[in-house]
Amino acid sequence: MATANYLIVAGGGGGGSPAGGGAGGYKAGTSTVTAGAYTITVGTGGAGGVYATTLAGNGTGSTFNGITSTGGGAGGDVVDIAGTGQNGGSGGGGDPTAGSTTGGGQGNNGGAGIHPGGGGGGGASAVGVAGTAGAGGAGGNGSTWAINSVVYAGGGGGNTTGATGAASGGTGGGGNANNNIAGSAGTNGLGGGGGGGGGGSNGGRGGDGVGIVAYKTDGSDGISTSSTGGSITTSGAYTLHTFTTSGTWTMVAAGGGSTFSPRMALMGVGR
Repeated sequence: MATANYLIVAGGGGGGSPAGGGAGGYKAGTSTVTAGAYTITVGTGGAGGVYATTLAGNGTGSTFNGITSTGGGAGGDVVDIAGTGQNGGSGGGGDPTAGSTTGGGQGNNGGAGIHPGGGGGGGASAVGVAGTAGAGGAGGNGSTWAINSVVYAGGGGGNTTGATGAASGGTGGGGNANNNIAGSAGTNGLGGGGGGGGGGSNGGRGGDGVGIVAYKTDGSDGISTSSTGGSITTSGAYTLHTFTTSGTWTMVAAGGGSTFSPRMALMGVGR
C-alpha cells in the first residue's frame, strides 16, 4: 500500500453587507492509495451579497478519496433582507442586528455582529472577530500546511453599515472589507472568505478552493513521480500535484528497483 499526503480546501463563503464570509473547510492528512485514477473536486467561492437585494452565498465543497471539506458560510446582511451568518467550513460573520447569530462548522465560528459592525468570517485556525459599535470584526486566520508552508482558508473581514470601520481579512486569503465600497474577494486557490461590504456596498466573492496531493519524491511513500494530474511542482522532499479546478490524479506505484539478484546470477539470468 502507498500513502499520499493531501490538502483539501473548499470554496470560501461570500461576504455579506456588512459581515465577512467564512473560509472554506480545511482538511489535511494522509490517505492510503493504490494505483489508479482519483477524482479531485475543487469547490468554488460563494457569491457576495448584493446590498439590500440578495444574500451572500455559501462556498461549495472540495473532495478527494472520500474526504470532503465543506464550503465556507456566507456573511450576514442587515438591510431589508436581514440574514444571519451561515454555517459552513468556517462560519460567516453575524449581521449587526439585535440577536444576530454566527455560523460555525468544520472550522471556526464567525464573529458576532454588534451594531453597526458586522462580524468577521471564521478561519481554519481562529474564530472571526466580533463587530463593535465602531468597526467591523477582522476575519479569522487560516492554517499553514507544513509541506509547502502556505497559509490557507482565512475568513473575510467585517464592515459597518456606515462609511468607515472596515476590517482586514484573515491570513490565508481572507478578503478585506473596504470603507464605503464593495468588499474584496477571497483569494482563489486559498479558499478565503469574501470581505464585507460597507456603507451600502456589496460583499466580496469567496475564493475558490484547492486540492493538493503530495508524496516523497524518492518513492518511499510508494508513489512514483510518473503519476499525473494537476500542476506538478516540488517542495523540499515532496512532489506536489495541485488542482485549482476539478480534475483527475492518476497514481502510479513506485517501482521495486532492480530485478537482478544473486540467485538470478547463479542461474545465468541477467548476464
